[in-house]
Amino acid sequence: MRFQTLAEWLAWQETLHPSEIELGLERVRTVLRQLGRERLACPVITVAGTNGKGSSVAMLEAIYLAAGYRVGAYTSPHLLRYNERIRIAGEPVADRPLIEAFERVDRARGDTSLTYFEFGTLAAIEIFAGVGLDVAILEVGLGGRLDAVNVLDADVALLTPVALDHADWLGSDREAIGREKAGIMRAGRPAVCGDTDPPASLQQTADALGATLYRIGRDFFALDQGGQWRWQWDGRSRDALPPPALRGAFQRDNASAVLMVTELLAERLPLSLASVREALANVQVPGRFQVVPGAVPLILDVAHNPQAAAALATNLSAWPMPGKIYAVFAVMADKDMDAIFAAMGRVVDHWCLTTVAVQRAAPAGQLAEVLRRAVPGAAYDLFPGVGEALRALEPKMQANDRVVVFGSFYTVAAALSEGYNRGFPRPNQTEVE
Repeated sequence: MRFQTLAEWLAWQETLHPSEIELGLERVRTVLRQLGRERLACPVITVAGTNGKGSSVAMLEAIYLAAGYRVGAYTSPHLLRYNERIRIAGEPVADRPLIEAFERVDRARGDTSLTYFEFGTLAAIEIFAGVGLDVAILEVGLGGRLDAVNVLDADVALLTPVALDHADWLGSDREAIGREKAGIMRAGRPAVCGDTDPPASLQQTADALGATLYRIGRDFFALDQGGQWRWQWDGRSRDALPPPALRGAFQRDNASAVLMVTELLAERLPLSLASVREALANVQVPGRFQVVPGAVPLILDVAHNPQAAAALATNLSAWPMPGKIYAVFAVMADKDMDAIFAAMGRVVDHWCLTTVAVQRAAPAGQLAEVLRRAVPGAAYDLFPGVGEALRALEPKMQANDRVVVFGSFYTVAAALSEGYNRGFPRPNQTEVE
């Protein structure tokens, strides 16, 4: 075996390919053929989109787990541990199966160079193939058409809302981005769109492929039913559904698309209404408007594009408190920082601008320049890291204040790694020990 520990394998994978991202399926297909894993024995659900992917995967996973199925889920990136990316029966995979899968991928690849994400995707497929799953749920990493996850044919493709993001790789407008994401669809197989205003390229791609596209608001519906809601499609319905436990009115649209996916797989994976209700009422996703209770609420959110930032601002507005909102913000330099600041500027009282230890991260000074332009007069301070920003805020907090940490997975992960998952301000360290 090349390495004995997971940390060694991951550090080596980061150096294996000359670029961090190189979209394309040929390298992955070549290795997958060598592994003999060109398809899984269970149904595959592939999820692509700009926003709502993680929430949709979590709801699908929760529903099938509540129904007693053995579920595999592959997501990215992770917050604290790489193992979070591959879950079996709701639990992150242990180090040993990961290391063994990495070893098999390494032997199969020969001289083929793989990116970090490609290596991990192949390992996930290798693990899933060996554990007897009832269903596999795969989250696209970037785009769709050329993403490593797309090496497997989806039995049902789920497309969540499309927005501007990753323009350097996917295109500079929603039509181009939508076309890339629509690449997870397959001829003769169904696809589901949860975008209430989808780019035309989604339907155009479906028509060109011969895939049947089911769209929210046209083919299936989420209808108010008192404090609950009703899902409806083609004369069929699921009634008295609880609002998803995930915050945000938009989560009902995500849930509606998820239910459409489950209906399309109902012959192979039947579900009771009780399972659906239980899952929606209890589903959780770390880092998506995750509220850490404490003397001052701490909100963690991986919002890193304008649409997600607008949703975060809406969620904060829907939870009014008389105190101030402090935002600890760090993001990658390729994001639309002007629009993110503009979306959140209407709710944030004071900004703590910082950076994370990632080469692509925007320096705090650059964030300050953009903030001054996007939100004239905004109050802000600069900090070298997320932990420093949070520690500086602790003595300033008053009753009814809130602290929001957002901007990227790395930003939220930095807060969690500093121990800000036990309430804010943090409990006295001697008491914790």
